[in-house]
Amino acid sequence: MKKLLINILICPACLPDENRLTTKIIKEQDEDIFSGSLTCRQCGKVYPIRNGIAFLDPTFPQQKDKSDSKYETAPVLSSYMWSHYGDILNDSDASSAYAEWADLMHLDSGLAVDVGSAVGRFTFEMSQKSDFAVGVDNSLSFIQSARELMIKRRMKIDLLQEGILTKEDTVYLPETWDSNKVEFIVGDALALPFRSKTFSSLASLNLIDKIPLPIKHLKEMNRAAKEKDGQFLFSDPFSWSKDVSKEEDWLGGTNRGPYSGRGIENIIALLKGERNELLPEWRIEKHGHIWWKIRTHSNYFELIRSCFVKAHR
Repeated sequence: MKKLLINILICPACLPDENRLTTKIIKEQDEDIFSGSLTCRQCGKVYPIRNGIAFLDPTFPQQKDKSDSKYETAPVLSSYMWSHYGDILNDSDASSAYAEWADLMHLDSGLAVDVGSAVGRFTFEMSQKSDFAVGVDNSLSFIQSARELMIKRRMKIDLLQEGILTKEDTVYLPETWDSNKVEFIVGDALALPFRSKTFSSLASLNLIDKIPLPIKHLKEMNRAAKEKDGQFLFSDPFSWSKDVSKEEDWLGGTNRGPYSGRGIENIIALLKGERNELLPEWRIEKHGHIWWKIRTHSNYFELIRSCFVKAHR
């Protein structure tokens, strides 16, 4: 974990109180903490730093084993690596989604956060538009892969071809992407480990229909955002599922409750401050959709229409 993060971190378990963390460094190299811990003096919770990764998910270490999560499996990791970097591999089947999302972000001199960063493509994209970008995800497999790319600037991946047949390929980061301007941590989208009003650029891509309390995630993003001169990119296909969250907690896709109707319309209304839940209000710059693609194997792809809103204030 880069030392730069120390000054913006708080204990996510203590929210809404924002208690600073005490850093203990066991092993470091240059400005990177390889092993150590972050401790909250208020609640006593200790967040480990292992192999350079800070574990700032408040459910850790109680939730030790996530091996049953599909996001920790090799096939899903391979699918997401291709989804994020397929165009860099010059795969003719890849989509240009991440480049299109990146084009929606303007240059900014502040800090950026990519929540639900997965294997890191958009975090790297945001680092080109800001002073420093942090990727946050609760999948250790994803964060490990993103950090490997950050450090080694290349990573071998096994792409499933058919059945158990795979093809090895290597992702190389473009030379223009500066590894010194990014970091990745394990964290919870519902309890961000950052001080309020820290980030001037924020992104939540294809995440809100995958978490149990969508409105809480938006409120956390809003808390972490600067009140002036901020930009926020939201995008999602709104594939609501009762396996993930209760219908009454969906932000669309239902005909009852406070968020009945279409998800994109409710997101726009929330950002505009019409429900007084995300204040100060955001101004909508643009909204539409971007086609995003995930590869399962060489003959099986998911084509997803992700509806975006770009806002600023």
